Amino acid sequence: MNRPEDSSKEWKLISKLVMDLQKEQRRSRRWGIFFRVLMFSYLFVVLWMFRTPLEDAAAGGSAGGEPFAAVVEVTGAIAADKEASADALISGIRKAFEDQDALGLILRINSPGGSPVQAGYVYDEIKRLKETRPDFPVYAVIVDLGASGAYYIAAAADEIYADKASLVGSIGVVGSGFGFVDVMDKLGVERRSYTAGEHKGFLDPFLPERADEREFWEGVLAVTHKQFVEQVRNGRGDRLKETPDMFSGLIWSGEQALEMGLIDGLSSTSQLAREQLDTETLVNFTLRPNRFEELVGRLGASMGRGLSSVFVDQGITLR
Repeated sequence: MNRPEDSSKEWKLISKLVMDLQKEQRRSRRWGIFFRVLMFSYLFVVLWMFRTPLEDAAAGGSAGGEPFAAVVEVTGAIAADKEASADALISGIRKAFEDQDALGLILRINSPGGSPVQAGYVYDEIKRLKETRPDFPVYAVIVDLGASGAYYIAAAADEIYADKASLVGSIGVVGSGFGFVDVMDKLGVERRSYTAGEHKGFLDPFLPERADEREFWEGVLAVTHKQFVEQVRNGRGDRLKETPDMFSGLIWSGEQALEMGLIDGLSSTSQLAREQLDTETLVNFTLRPNRFEELVGRLGASMGRGLSSVFVDQGITLR
């Protein structure tokens, strides 16, 4: 039989354990509430960021109903999955043409070039839109770089301008890749490729290069180059002072490009707006990706595509 003092001690111990348990439960609840609030706050911020595009094309009348110069930026590589894709550029250009307060369009270019297909789409659309609004001038301003496919797009403008130190031109076509045949032989790796069609695997970097296939591929590049040159000639007309190396893929400074007729003058976007369109107001119609797409890109969702393009992709590029 327990003595009274023993029972008292057991009761105090039990009471203490119960009190400690209650304190721990309250502490756990407080931390649980804290983390729930933190999580909901995070989700709220994320949803708020992603609710609308980051920077869609400017809406008409964004200059308060006053006349302005519309601007569309051609920045970075020109490709279907890049910010300077034909879809994005054409969307912004169309909205600029549709805005009756816009006095003209300035293409602000800073790009090394890219896909001839994407550049061709933009070139053709600018030409088409100019027919629908003949009194709407289109200018191109090359900032640091307007090379290859970027110059292809610029050639659709009524006039092209650049800085004296800008890099302009590079009117050429390249199709590049890698060959790993010798490396595979040294490593003892056997390539197994099953195709239907004699030349179906002719761009495979793991197969030996054949002379007839190389000749064929060079012919494809030559045709693409010819198309590029024709569009530049159509756009620039008799302003070009052609030289043997004008269409060789070389690139020139703004001063040299002016002498060759590749550009019409030396100017910046704001200067051009003042002098040619008589306005200080610029409205940017460039279509931007939404925040979610931008975040996914930063997290490296395109890493696989990047590695693939380095080791396997052998597509045609204007540069």
